[in-house]
This record gives sequence, C-alpha cells and structure tokens, in this order.
Amino acid sequence: MSTPPSPTGVEQARESSVRIGALVPLTRPGWVEAGQHLLAGLELGVREINEAGGILGAPLELVVRDTAADPSRAAAAVDELARLGVAALAGEYHSVVARAAAARADALGLPFLCSSAVLDTLTEEPTEWVARLAPAQSRSWQVYADFLLSAGHTRIAVAAQSSVYWASGVSILRDYLGPRGGSVVELEMSVLTPAAVCDELVVNRATALLLLVGYPEPAVSIVKAVRGDDRLTEILIGAPAGQPEFAGWATSLGGDGAAVPFLRYLPERLGALGERVEKALREQLDAAPSFVAFEGYDTIAVLADLLRSQGADRASIAESWPHVVVEGTRGQIRFSRTPGVSVWQWAWPPIQVVDRDPVEINRFRILHAG
Repeated sequence: MSTPPSPTGVEQARESSVRIGALVPLTRPGWVEAGQHLLAGLELGVREINEAGGILGAPLELVVRDTAADPSRAAAAVDELARLGVAALAGEYHSVVARAAAARADALGLPFLCSSAVLDTLTEEPTEWVARLAPAQSRSWQVYADFLLSAGHTRIAVAAQSSVYWASGVSILRDYLGPRGGSVVELEMSVLTPAAVCDELVVNRATALLLLVGYPEPAVSIVKAVRGDDRLTEILIGAPAGQPEFAGWATSLGGDGAAVPFLRYLPERLGALGERVEKALREQLDAAPSFVAFEGYDTIAVLADLLRSQGADRASIAESWPHVVVEGTRGQIRFSRTPGVSVWQWAWPPIQVVDRDPVEINRFRILHAG
C-alpha cells in the first residue's frame, strides 16, 4: 500500500500523517495467501479510519514491508521502519519471524502489536513494548488436543519439520496428551518421504496424523499419499496450524483436502461489526476472508484507539496496553499479563477446531470450540 518516501518526503510524511509499519509475508517462502489476507484486514482498517477523519485530523498511513518468512529480513525492516518514524508496528503471520521482529522492536523501544503469530515466548524476557491478538500456542493447541481426545484419538503421529514453532507444538501436545492417556510419535520429515510416512503410521498404529510441516509442500504431498493408501482409510489427518483455512488448500487437494481439522480464531457467530467487516473483506479479497484478515482489521482498530488517546508517542502507546478496551470483530479486546507468555496478551480470542465439509469443500464445519 505504501512505498518508502524520498528523503525529503519523510519529514513531510511525519508532519502530515500518522504512520504504522506493517510486517507481512507477501513472497515465497512466506505463506503468501495468509499475508494477503492479513494485509487486506490492515488496509481495510486504515481506510475506514481515514474515511472517518483519520487520527485527530491527520490521515493514518500504512508503510508495508514484505518479510518473506525471513527473520533477518523482518529485523532489518523493523530498523528501517523505526528510522522512518512510524508510531508503532503491526502484523506478521509467521511465529519465528514475529519473534525476530519482536526482539528488535523491544530493543528499539518501538510498540509492536502482533496480529497472528502464536509462539508463547515472542521475546526471551517479558517486555512492555509488544502485545498480541492471536492466542498463545499453548492455549490453542491444548484446545486442539482436547478435540483429539474427545474424538477418541490417543495414538497421535506428527509429521514434523525442524523449527522452533513446530518443536513447540510437539512439546505442547506431548505435555497435554501424556497425562490424559495419549501418546505422540514424531516422524522426522528431513529423512522421510510421504510414502515412508504412510509406512510409519501403520507400524505405530496411529489413529491421527498431524501435519507440522510447510505448505504447500510437503503438506500437500503427504495428504495425497495418506489418502491414497488403502491401509490408512480410517486415519484422521489434522493440521492445527491452519493450512486448510485458505482457498489454495482446496484448489491443490480437491476432495482430499476435506475433513482435515485445523485451528481457526473466529466465534461461532459474528456480531454486527464482524458481519460488516466480513462483507467488506469479501469484496476486497474477492473471496471469503480468513480469520487472519479479521486479525489484521482488529490490529488497526486497537492501534487507532491508542493513537487517538496517546498520540504518536511510542512510550505512551506501550504504557497503554493494559488500558485497552476495544470492540473488535471477534469480541472485546483487552490485554493482560498471562503466565508463560512474555508479551501483553488478549486472553483470549475465540478458538475453534473446524474442517472443510466433504460434501461441499468450500463450506466449513465447526467440530470443537474452546
């Protein structure tokens, strides 16, 4: 939405607009579809703020930087945006990338409202500078584990790639399922092919396979291999990180992509604000908006509220996280200190386990809520 202004334009922009830096994955290897939805929500929020008169009479400006799922690129973008004079940072989808951005924002004293990343420890030490809208991973993945247990699944296999995010997910599942009679076996995707995953599922007598891997690959190939294996017709395939949320999943897999439960952060029914925003996002995206788009919109709603009350002073914004009371698209947003979470946290947005309906691939079924 915005490109860096010329050096002479920087000072002019600082005088004539209030600037928010936006971090989004818009190119590979980032999850581009998620980035597009996040950006759509951010842009809609900014557009509505400006149509209503801006921030104390000044237009709100979004300065967008593509992180491409690269932590070092995100950290460099935070440095650049701080120099450009943004009042705060918004966005980011990938947890490992958001972690790098949060660490840099904390070091620079730049408020960062993280929209979508879920790692519990976005910063190594508790910080006053960072807040988050998405639920902490320990919260949402425990809800997912409850769903597995309620559906009768206690022998769980996870196809996992190497990353802090996936490793955290495995740990959460083990810690939660173990005392409740469940077990988790990890299938290391650095050494296994999709066909070998199928063999391991048979050997381990797993009743559920969770995809803790990148999308589209190897997630798509694993699903196709499991769906095509006559030995595994009864196994549940799950994707707690939300890969099936976006239209590309259905396009890539067709019917094979149905009945793959994933986490989604929406209420069962949207209120009046949510319905209005849903309609606007659908028109903007020319597709059904994901929960990530709503997270983007809610991010701007919170930051605009803070900018109206505190101005563009970074320290004042950060000091005001605990005083936020904003009506978002998915409920009233407040931030608090939550045990085990290093940032100011909305505790909690609504959490659902949903899947795509085998009868109609573009329709979602709510299977569980927490």
